[in-house]
Amino acid sequence: MSGDRPTLPPVRLHSEAELARAALAAPLLARAARLARWAGPGTRVGAGGELVEEQLPAAAEALGLTADDDGAADASEAWRIAVDAGLVDVTDAEDEDGEGTAVAGESLALLTSGSPQDVLTTWLDAFDAVFADATAPVLDDFADLIGDDGELDFDRLDWDPQAEADFLEGVLGNLYLLTVTEGGAGEGPVPLPALAASMIVPDDMGEPTDDILEQVSDAMMRLDDQFRLLEPIGLVEYRPVDEALMVEEGEEPAPPVDDEDVSRYGMVRLTPLGLYGVRARMLEAGVEAPAVGDLADKGADVLLDGIAYYPEAAARAETEQWLARHELPAAVRELLAAARGSDERGPLRRLHCQQALALTGPEAEPALREVLDDAELGGLARVWLAERGAADVPAPPEAMVFWLAVDTIAAQLAVDGDLEELQGLVEGLVGQHSGFFDAAWRVEHPATADVLEAMGRLHPDKKVAKEARKAAFKARSRA
Repeated sequence: MSGDRPTLPPVRLHSEAELARAALAAPLLARAARLARWAGPGTRVGAGGELVEEQLPAAAEALGLTADDDGAADASEAWRIAVDAGLVDVTDAEDEDGEGTAVAGESLALLTSGSPQDVLTTWLDAFDAVFADATAPVLDDFADLIGDDGELDFDRLDWDPQAEADFLEGVLGNLYLLTVTEGGAGEGPVPLPALAASMIVPDDMGEPTDDILEQVSDAMMRLDDQFRLLEPIGLVEYRPVDEALMVEEGEEPAPPVDDEDVSRYGMVRLTPLGLYGVRARMLEAGVEAPAVGDLADKGADVLLDGIAYYPEAAARAETEQWLARHELPAAVRELLAAARGSDERGPLRRLHCQQALALTGPEAEPALREVLDDAELGGLARVWLAERGAADVPAPPEAMVFWLAVDTIAAQLAVDGDLEELQGLVEGLVGQHSGFFDAAWRVEHPATADVLEAMGRLHPDKKVAKEARKAAFKARSRA
């Protein structure tokens, strides 16, 4: 059954309107948009669409930057994003040595008059461009890369573009997982050393070797550069590595401020916009990355199967959205119908059906009374009615009581429920019903034998545990 579980927990995304506002506020996209508005008939570009050097000071001035090398570099970066995101349209030169022109592109208008989805589509294009920049080779000494023919010798780069992209994708994937996993980092920052180690250190390695530690250190420095590039597009919030820790070979490091302060080694967190962006790349790559709300417009059968292994809070949020889009009591009848079934996942569907019903009000009562005599649903219907103090609820037959007990434990076993809670449930059931196992092994439920075996493992009383195992043997023999 575990093979049916989603690889990633569901993410709770902000609304598209909120994400679009965050995208428009991203410094790099905002600069790119300003340059696109600045572009006009007199704008001149090179063969690759880049601004010619003579126009960089004017572009920097248009962005409110100083017309020095730093301002020119920032303007050049913003212009590249404008080109890649379609904010400007470039017309190539008519001859090989000439210069092309550029004007505002169609995507620019979408930033102000388009839908939130239009804005996010443009932002994703910008993110893709920044990602490509972040995985580009670092040219420390350009002169060493020039071949005898005066051209750039790519073989000297020692750069594998696919490996670089895969590494950064993996890091962002791990950061995403830490953010969305219940009990993970959540909205808190993640130390850069931990992220680097998650990609380098083998899972089965105890104490990392010196070679592994050196690889982690190198990865940290590369990630430091990459996250500095990714922050202006709004993907992450990043506290860079303390420059006092970065020393050239042969230099003495600065005295440590606090060796226990892990934040000095870099801290990073995905923004809500970053969660959206990384998930979009995952989906494009064919990765199953569910989001709360994905099932809101689906049928009840899809809902109950889909949330089967969701964390409790995510399952509740998904169910609330589903109920908000469906009218009661018809939705209750649909949930009850979807909960039926003797297949392996039936107990989980009924568990989540019961949890969904707990979110409904009095309007659900008629649909629940309709299934009081149903062997599979009558028990959970009575639970709902009893919890609300409903009148005229007939007592359940003994067979239904024991069937519900087996079904409940089967569902908890399927989701690897909390061990203490399971033990408490088992002890409670055995304590409430004298001769529990004499009746339980006769229950017509496909999971009866498995449940009784589990009860034998879980019950702390050796005598009771032995009775459970005997009952499990009888159930298997009867089958």
